[in-house]
Formats: sequence, C-alpha cells, structure tokens
Amino acid sequence: MQDLRITLVQTSLFWEDPDANISNLRRLLEGFDTPTDLIILPEMFNTGFTMAARRNAEFMDGSTMIWMSEMAKVKHCVICGSLIINEADKHYNRLIWMRPDGSYDQYDKKHLFRMGEEHLHFDAGNKRLIVELKGWKIMPLVCYDLRFPVWSKNHYYEGEYSYDLLLYLANWPAVRTDAWTSLVKARAIENLSYAAGVNRIGTDGRGYEYSGDSLIASPWGEVISDIVKREESISTISLNAGKLTDIRTKIGVGKDWDEFDIRKIQ
Repeated sequence: MQDLRITLVQTSLFWEDPDANISNLRRLLEGFDTPTDLIILPEMFNTGFTMAARRNAEFMDGSTMIWMSEMAKVKHCVICGSLIINEADKHYNRLIWMRPDGSYDQYDKKHLFRMGEEHLHFDAGNKRLIVELKGWKIMPLVCYDLRFPVWSKNHYYEGEYSYDLLLYLANWPAVRTDAWTSLVKARAIENLSYAAGVNRIGTDGRGYEYSGDSLIASPWGEVISDIVKREESISTISLNAGKLTDIRTKIGVGKDWDEFDIRKIQ
C-alpha cells in the first residue's frame, strides 16, 4: 500500500443549476495542478441539496456523468461526488466513483435525511461500496450516513481490515458544525482508519448556511488537514500508509471488535 494523495474540494454551489456548478468546478479544477490520486466533491455537487428530485434528476448517460469521465481522464485520477439519478423512475442520491478510464462504481445513499424530507423524494440504497485505489480500500458514504456508526463499521478478519479510509460527502448545515467535525473524528477513531469529510460552503436555495469545515482525521482522531472554514478551497493531503500500519500494530482493537450482522428492521 502506497501513500495516497486525496484532494478535498470545498466550494459554494449554485441552487438547482448544473451548468453553473459544472462551469465553476471546471474553473477550479483546470487551475489546479497539484498531483493527486483522488478528487472528492460535495454531496449533490451539481444542484445543491434539493428535494426537487424529479426536476433535477439526470440519467446515467447524462451530462454530469460525461463531465466526470472527461475530468477524471484529464486529471489522471479518480473523481467522486454525488448527484440525483433517475433509474427506472426511482430517484437516488447516488455517489459516483469515476476512474480515468471511464469505468465507475456507484453507491446510493442509505440514510435519507428525514428532517429534510429526503425520504419522501428519494429511494434509499441498501448496499455498501468498498473500492480500491493504490492498495487502499476505501468506503465512500454520503452526509447523513455519518450519524449511523453501524453502517460505517469497519471489520477485521484474519489480519485484514475491510477498509482503510472512510469518505463522507456532505451538505451539512453550519448550525450543526460541532456534530459534523466530532463525528468524522469519531468514525476515524472507532474504525481505526482515516476519515475524510467534504462539505460545501455558502447558502442554499432554502436559506440554509454551510460553513464547510471539511477535514481529514487520522486513526488517532487528530485533524491533519488545514482547510479554512467558509472559504473556497482545494486542498490536497497525503495519507501515510506506514502510519496507518503502525497505529494498527500498536492498537490492535480490531481483534476485539464485536461481530454482528446489519439487517433492516421492518
């Protein structure tokens, strides 16, 4: 496993305006020349966190998917972000893991934000996704998933962990910033992994304010990024593979984790 360079894109989003958001992201990324392995965009990066799912949904061969494929190829790295997808007349808050060769994986947000009535407009996913990049096993999740430690839970079996890095792509309001930063760090500590949270800034079409507070936490829970809150930022951090191995050797808590199965309560 090599060191992994990940880039967090903290930016404001234009409300329900994919053309404006893609144009802004193209501007930001075309001016970004730092080598990286992974670029992470916020939740619903092309529309903002809107509940107008039907009006703003795209199909899997739509313009945003095409843009992600083109940008991943140009930047020679993986790009991930979530957008609204219409599939068989169901609507998903779908995270796309786009590779430079145009292949991709996908994860549909499991926990829909009930307080924002997301569950009334979207269909929930039911499968976790773990992908590999430069020897790292990575589990990407979306916003409200952060509050559910069982869904984020790492597993240990015969010397191997299920994943090495957790990702959370979010539109997390500023009024709950303390919960956001505390939970990202907690997920890193309890799962003996790195955890990265990417959040937007600005104000959305419903009047909610976002402070960003994007961060990367080490398995010790220390914040190893220096992103300034409320400011547009593209920040690249190198995750140290050797440090992860060292921590897991010293703190073998994975060997004592409780075993359990995830099941849906009807």
